[in-house]
Amino acid sequence: MPRRYLASGSSTLSKAPRLAPEEPSTIVRGQGCRVWDDQGREFIDYRYGLGPVTLGYCHPVVDQAVRDQLTRGMVFGQPTPLEESTAELFCSLVPAAEQVRFLKTGGEANAAVMRIARAVTGRDHVVQIGYQGWLNSLAKGARVLPGTTADTLPGVPAELAALHHQVGWEDRDTLAQVLAEHDVALVIVSADYAGLPDSLDWYRHLREVTTAHGALLAYDEIVTGFRVATGGVQEWTGVLPDLCVFAKGVANGMPLSIFGGRADLMAGVDDGSIVISSTFGGEALSLAAATAVMTMYRDEAVCDQLWAKGAKLWDGVRERIAAHGAPITVRGLPVCPQLSLAPGTDPSVWERFLRGMYGQGISLYNVSYVNLSHDDEAIEQTIAAADTVLADLV
Repeated sequence: MPRRYLASGSSTLSKAPRLAPEEPSTIVRGQGCRVWDDQGREFIDYRYGLGPVTLGYCHPVVDQAVRDQLTRGMVFGQPTPLEESTAELFCSLVPAAEQVRFLKTGGEANAAVMRIARAVTGRDHVVQIGYQGWLNSLAKGARVLPGTTADTLPGVPAELAALHHQVGWEDRDTLAQVLAEHDVALVIVSADYAGLPDSLDWYRHLREVTTAHGALLAYDEIVTGFRVATGGVQEWTGVLPDLCVFAKGVANGMPLSIFGGRADLMAGVDDGSIVISSTFGGEALSLAAATAVMTMYRDEAVCDQLWAKGAKLWDGVRERIAAHGAPITVRGLPVCPQLSLAPGTDPSVWERFLRGMYGQGISLYNVSYVNLSHDDEAIEQTIAAADTVLADLV
């Protein structure tokens, strides 16, 4: 795509195409589990807008809910009934959610829970584990993008950066040191995809140490919610946070984020003393979509289906990796696995693998998602494509 007017060629850095000509430069249409680019090429997609599309493109139930609401309007000067009913449905599905509010992006919702924690505790310091969005990448060594860290942060005052502390996944020693040296308001954690299968003890540890130090615990469930389980990691592990953030899969691609948690912590948001407000927070099309999505998850065991589809796909890919002795690894849960190179492998192999898969009509990413629309044909086609590409890597 030309970049004369659009900085970086995409409004989302992770979507900017870097592997032309195999990678599509623009996508013009999606249907089910497939997308088409501006050259008419068809791809089985596992990127899904970086995760929001959990049911499939143009899902008829969600699209009809949006169309129905569109005839009634999108945004008004007072709340719509959908705000309360969507909040009630969400709270019935998410264990830690007693009261919530709506925004548009995960990053701003993470900023909201940081503000709540600081207001409630009277403390200033925040510990960040993983990536919580560009808005909140403030600490030295912070995740400025998923998988990318930086020690210099242009545009972030040093005084602000000093209040944020980046801690690695399972880095208990550094976490203990930060909690001992600073009055920490909040520890907010985004899941490490590769580490999720063995994460129960880590989440239990986070719950114990935050409680012991008087800090609050928040889960960034932007990816894990409506994927690992309907209620995210908190449902899957049974270890509840004080606050949580959901986005992405909750509305099948419509822009919506949800933040909330214990009612006593949300009291300041409820009475307006903690000011978090946005014109489009209660935009009705996204709420209608979210209601349709959450109803499907509740009534049709969507997450169970995602797990089954993911297991079939990635077990098949792992078998082909082993058969060819290829230096690719697939780690994590079948609903959000981390694809990467085996240690010591030439980095160019990863580019060759992705280019090869694009050439076979498969659009992958380092975290590649199945969704409800992936049928057996698409999964078998993907495994066959991987077999062809992996054979050429060795």
